[in-house]
Amino acid sequence: MMKMKRKKITIKKIDDKTARQVTFSKRRKGLFKKAEELSVLCDAEVGLIVFSSTGKLFDYCSTSMKDTITRYNAQDHGINKLNTPSQELQLEASNRIKLDKEIADRTQQLKQMKGDDIEALNLNELQLLEKTLHIGFNRVIETKEKRIMSEISDLQKMETVLKEENKLLKHKVEVRQMISMMSKTRCPSLIDSKIGIQEERVSLDSISCASDPLFEDDYSDTSLKLGLPFSNRRC
Repeated sequence: MMKMKRKKITIKKIDDKTARQVTFSKRRKGLFKKAEELSVLCDAEVGLIVFSSTGKLFDYCSTSMKDTITRYNAQDHGINKLNTPSQELQLEASNRIKLDKEIADRTQQLKQMKGDDIEALNLNELQLLEKTLHIGFNRVIETKEKRIMSEISDLQKMETVLKEENKLLKHKVEVRQMISMMSKTRCPSLIDSKIGIQEERVSLDSISCASDPLFEDDYSDTSLKLGLPFSNRRC
């Protein structure tokens, strides 16, 4: 029986995003499997690091990735062994790799929470993502409700203050109107009272002059003087 010749695949970038993600997932698993077989068959220390097109990091190591990276950094790569990196530089490189991995993981999680790059997730990962989004949604609603209630409370307080200020201003206006009306009604009475007082003073002065003893003496003397000749004539 004649075997069909396997179709040769052209090695180029896959344009379709979903197909590219599926191919990456399959090829990555195959690559890690080959690395594991190499480490077992040949007793080799194998470390493999892969970054996806979305920035997510995948790694495999037959022993410890940290130790493998430290050993890799300690190699001279054709340079004299005296120029091997110091322990501080090795630690810094290790920390940098850890930080890069954490940043890549967080970036991928953020993209997945936005709904991007979720085609390669399995059912459990999708359920976990759904649960995380549900918890975050509830927290957003709670925070929004608290903010709304706080704003309502502030508006109510402001309303109370404005009512008190309005009441105070209204009272001041009423007092001013009352004072103005009282001043207008009192002015004519004050003028009449002043005129009456002056007339009373004039009449009192005239009465006092008529009742003055000096005035009475002068009047009596005059009457007596006028009366004597008249009496003599009669006699």
